[in-house]
Amino acid sequence: MATLMIQGTTSDAGKSTVVAALCRALARRGISVAPFKPQNMALNSAVTEDGGEIGRSTALQAQACYLAPHSDMNPVLLKPETDRGAQVILRGKVHGHMDALDYHAFKRTAKESVMAAWQALESRFDVIIAEGAGSPAEINLRKGDIANMGFAEAVDCPVLLVGDIDRGGVFAQLVGTLALLSESEQARTKGFIINRFRGDIALLNPGLEWLEERTGKPVFGTLPYLQGLVLDAEDSIGLTHAEKANETLKVIVPALPRISNHTDFDPLRLHPQVSLSFIRADQPIPAADVIMLPGSKSTASDLAWLKRQGWDKAIQRHLRYGGKILGICGGFQMLGEWVDDPDGLEGKPEKVAGLGLLPLTTRMVAGKQLRNVSGLTVAEGATVTGYEIHNGVSDGAALRSPLFDLNGRPEGAVSKDGQIIGTYLHGLFDHPEACQALLTQLGLLNGEQSDYQAHRERELDRLADMLEEHIDIEVVMALIETGAMKTVK
Repeated sequence: MATLMIQGTTSDAGKSTVVAALCRALARRGISVAPFKPQNMALNSAVTEDGGEIGRSTALQAQACYLAPHSDMNPVLLKPETDRGAQVILRGKVHGHMDALDYHAFKRTAKESVMAAWQALESRFDVIIAEGAGSPAEINLRKGDIANMGFAEAVDCPVLLVGDIDRGGVFAQLVGTLALLSESEQARTKGFIINRFRGDIALLNPGLEWLEERTGKPVFGTLPYLQGLVLDAEDSIGLTHAEKANETLKVIVPALPRISNHTDFDPLRLHPQVSLSFIRADQPIPAADVIMLPGSKSTASDLAWLKRQGWDKAIQRHLRYGGKILGICGGFQMLGEWVDDPDGLEGKPEKVAGLGLLPLTTRMVAGKQLRNVSGLTVAEGATVTGYEIHNGVSDGAALRSPLFDLNGRPEGAVSKDGQIIGTYLHGLFDHPEACQALLTQLGLLNGEQSDYQAHRERELDRLADMLEEHIDIEVVMALIETGAMKTVK
């Protein structure tokens, strides 16, 4: 039973991809391995096999291990609702809503959930690859830390530190981070990984030699920048798209302030016939074939943002010209007549008018609905898989014309003219049959079939191949085993 932790000098240094690559590389060797992220802050989440909720990047790492995601893999998930407050998920279930100061005081209790989840995983797997959050050098957050060195010290595991050379200043990142750690934390930091390198490694070698001499720590490897890598992200949105020779369906998505599960659109970003763009605040709203309204952690406030940005008028004009609309989860709720949050589950208690495009009302109720589902599209009988994560319960005449049949349960809505579609289902484009059928419904004629699950598998193998080429896995395994022996002693 051994744990290795991957920490980063900054957010988005590449911790998630390094963990995924390590997990796949070890799993391919027949090693019993699982991912672990003590604390995550993200609005992209997944439903686990035990009916809980964890960050999507950790769910992807579970797939890298050939495992179904489990709530033990990400025991603390913070889902921001405002700039100062978040919904707190403990071991897959909603614990409550806290502002930043309250949560800082709560971390001692949260640590109990972290340790219990880690111990549960440790009893089932031989190796755990843990991922830090942000940077261990955030000295204002060190007291009671459970996300980085606080966890590593508690379980007495070795740490590798990842720095991103693509953003520049990687030597300052690594040396500066190390300098801000305590002596015991510096000692358990066993070395560095440099990520996203472009160019001739010969030009970097003098710097690597200096780094090792300056710190006394080895560089375990330099990983190249992988062009075109598309995998489930924690939160960052790619706001631009690459031009495609055969694109025939133009899709735009408003980048809501509290957008959630924007990974729903990753299969479309990769589809050879679809042009998909996220439209930021104050950008002109371009003409498109389809407008897709994404999920939201704060439906009422994001709906108000849409109206301030002029999306309500743009949508009406879009429909007059024959365009189509798809709303997913919070976006589905926005399509209705009213969104009512009497208990303030997603912000302040309020009842707000929706876009009025579907005869539907939504009421926010306590008890989040979390489930993995499968079924068929009503129109074509195509296989669909996905998951639901929402508080709202919707009711109205729109539901009499469903989009999906989920093993006998009608789900979603389609307007009589077929222009307006809504669903609570996340991941609805992941299955190739459903993706093709839904894009046909949205106006893509002679659509090609695109298999995003197969793409995920190829990308995970690509990551692992890259890691094994540029890092000596046997040295990493020796580090893990040494750490395990130290713990046993």
